[in-house]
Amino acid sequence: MAGTKTNDFQDMLPMMANKLGGDGLIRELCNGFRLLMDKERGVITFESLKKNSALLGLQNLRDDELMSMLIEGDLNGDGHLDQMEFCVLMFRLSPELMEESEDLLEIALQHEFKANSAR
Repeated sequence: MAGTKTNDFQDMLPMMANKLGGDGLIRELCNGFRLLMDKERGVITFESLKKNSALLGLQNLRDDELMSMLIEGDLNGDGHLDQMEFCVLMFRLSPELMEESEDLLEIALQHEFKANSAR
C-alpha cells in the first residue's frame, strides 16, 4: 500500500490525535468505520471498502491493495473488519502513533516496575 493517499492519511492521524485527544481520535475512528462498513452486516467487507473508500480519500487504491488492507486488519480471520480490528489497523498504519504508544507503554511499565520494586 504505497499510495500517496494512504501516506497522507498516515500523516494526518498523529495530528488528529494531538488536536482531538485520545477520546476524540477514537470517536473519529469510529466515524470512519461507520463510513466504510456494510450497513446491513455492521462490518467492513471488501465490497463495502471498495464502494466507500473514496469517502476517506482512498479511491486510488487498487483492488489488491484494498484486499491487502482487509487481510492485514482481519485479526480473527473471519474475512471482514469489525470496529476494533479497524481501529487497531489504523494505529498500525500510523508509525508515528505506534512509536508514541510504545513510548507511553514503556514509561508506564517502568513506573509500574519501580512501584512494585519499592514494596
